[in-house]
Amino acid sequence: MMSGEQGEFSLSARTDEVAVDSVIWHGEWVQVKVPLPFSLKWVNSYLFPEEEGYTLIDPGLRTDEAIRVWDAVLHKLGLQWTDITRILLTHQHPDHYGLAGYVQQKSGAPVFISRLSHAYAVRLWGGSSDFSEQLQALYGKHGMPSELREAIGENLETFVAMVSPQPKVTYIEAGSSIAIGGMDWLLIDAPGHANGQLCFYEQERGWMLCGDQVLPHITPNVSVVPGEGGDPLEAFLTSLEELKAYEVKLAFPGHRDPFTDFTGRITELQQHHERRLERMVAMLAEEPRTAFGMCEVLFGSRLRENPHNLRFAMSETIAHLVYLERRGRIASAVVDGVHQYAATLL
Repeated sequence: MMSGEQGEFSLSARTDEVAVDSVIWHGEWVQVKVPLPFSLKWVNSYLFPEEEGYTLIDPGLRTDEAIRVWDAVLHKLGLQWTDITRILLTHQHPDHYGLAGYVQQKSGAPVFISRLSHAYAVRLWGGSSDFSEQLQALYGKHGMPSELREAIGENLETFVAMVSPQPKVTYIEAGSSIAIGGMDWLLIDAPGHANGQLCFYEQERGWMLCGDQVLPHITPNVSVVPGEGGDPLEAFLTSLEELKAYEVKLAFPGHRDPFTDFTGRITELQQHHERRLERMVAMLAEEPRTAFGMCEVLFGSRLRENPHNLRFAMSETIAHLVYLERRGRIASAVVDGVHQYAATLL
């Protein structure tokens, strides 16, 4: 944890029921580490004091443990659920979005999200959604065995309860400014990891609430998903380059701890993807492969036992293949209904 100059102190504690791991920054606003039931371990939520009440950014995934953590945090701060007067979402992924409807019911607070993010949430979690079937069909076209596709579909179903109830939302959009905690923040479009994702930038202090676009120590997932065409890796890399233009002294990510070298971390992420792309071209120069075959080489066959992580790995592999094919570095052909990729001769 950073100290001194940033003026933060720990709010960490343990009750009979739950561990509370939070940090108060600048003596006012709170970073809450909301637990997650998978490998990311926690998502960062941020609680900002306002003239009346508090703004909550990214409340987390709806689980019993997460709700107990929030109950404990609010109790330790001397707050009630009704003291939350506004909920802001950086993007629609369930680990950020899932508790929004629950907190809205408890607090009566409005929920704000970008239009694109909300459209994805409705497509994924709406009552008549066929997203799971579309995703399984996509993976089938890219060589994934049926039993693994079915396991992914079953895993997706488990998330429905963790994003319920769906919030009633108001739209906010990139390019506008919003007051949070007595400061003016610019909303920045940050696609690639999630269409419609927003970063929040406070110029005077050089603070960036960067959602999952720039993470320390881990690489944000970049996925091809049904209903969102285009080239997500290209969008992600373009966004990273654009974010370098902002003078950021302290970045507050969606996962892991706040960090200072924002531009340096962006460069590391760019280099990571360049290495990944070069490796994939080299592999496809040796022999044609399906996306699933590539996925198992890149991420390991052990993911067959983890449908949640396999979904991320498969969609990210497809995203890299789309990027390479659009640039003419590889080509695909459909063989027995399955896409096969090979390197092109340049």
